[in-house]
Amino acid sequence: MESHIEIQKINAQVTVSIAGTTLAQSSSTLLLLEGNLPPRHYFPREDVNMDFLVPSESITHCPHKGDAQYWSFKAGNDYLEDVVWCYETPIEQMSSIGGLLCFYNERVDLDTTG
Repeated sequence: MESHIEIQKINAQVTVSIAGTTLAQSSSTLLLLEGNLPPRHYFPREDVNMDFLVPSESITHCPHKGDAQYWSFKAGNDYLEDVVWCYETPIEQMSSIGGLLCFYNERVDLDTTG
């Protein structure tokens, strides 16, 4: 694992919502801490409501995690582009986040209780 990246199991309920719509709720998230970047919660896909997410054509590359694909939020007239991402096949050292979904904390309502 990259020395500047730490992954922690969170023992709390984490909820993500946008415009009053709950997108994710889980007590099985992983918290990724990377340098000066904001902490990021990675959710199991089964704890994310994919009905409100539409695949994006965006792909980014992180040399420490791999290639990420994105989804946008769509509910009625509410739309938020590229708000969630996933490293489907991350580099080997980051395999624990493979297939998990992560939201931009600063673009959603994220609540941690417990």
